[in-house]
Amino acid sequence: MVFTTEYGLILLGAITGVALSASVGFRIFVPFLVTGIAVKLGALQVAPDFAWLASWPALAVFVVASLTEVLAYYIPVVDHALDVVGSPAAVIAGTVLTASMVVGIDEWLRWSLAIIAGGGIAGSLHVGKSLVRGVSTATTAGLGNPIMATGEIFGSVTTAILALIVPVAIAAIAVVSLIVVLWLLVRRRQRQALA
Repeated sequence: MVFTTEYGLILLGAITGVALSASVGFRIFVPFLVTGIAVKLGALQVAPDFAWLASWPALAVFVVASLTEVLAYYIPVVDHALDVVGSPAAVIAGTVLTASMVVGIDEWLRWSLAIIAGGGIAGSLHVGKSLVRGVSTATTAGLGNPIMATGEIFGSVTTAILALIVPVAIAAIAVVSLIVVLWLLVRRRQRQALA
C-alpha cells in the first residue's frame, strides 16, 4: 500500500491536511473542532507540536468559536463582515491544519507546503464561497443568505469528517473546486475589463 511507507505517510498527512483545509473554505473553526475531537478519540494523529488541538481548553474554545461563527452567519451584515475578515483567517487556518498533519519532513518544507497547499486551498475556496454569497445577496436581497449559511455549515462539517475518512477524494474535489474558482475569477475580470 502506498501510504505505509515513510514517504507515503508524509503524502497522506499532506493530503489529509489539504482536505481539512478545504472545509475551512466554508467555516473556519468547525474543521478545528472536528480535528480536535478526532485526535481526542484516538482516530487521528497530528504532529507532536499540534497535540494541543485535542486539549480540553482548545476543544472548549473550538466549540464556542464554532457555535459563534455558525450563528453569526445568520445575521445580516455580520455575514458579509465575516466573509471579508474570513479570507485571511481561512488562509491561516488552512495553513495550520495542513502543518498539523504533516510529519517527517524539514520544518521549512512542512510550512511551505502548508502555506501553499493548505492556505491556498482554504483561502481560494473561501473567496469562492464569498462570491456565491455575494450573488445570493444581490439576487435575493439577502433573503437567500440563511439558506446559504445552512448549506455552508453542512458543507464544512461533512467535508471535515470526510477529509478524515477519504482524504484523497476530498483533496481531489478541493483541487477541482479551486480550478473552478480560479476560472470564474478570471472570467469575472475579463468581463469587467470589457465593460
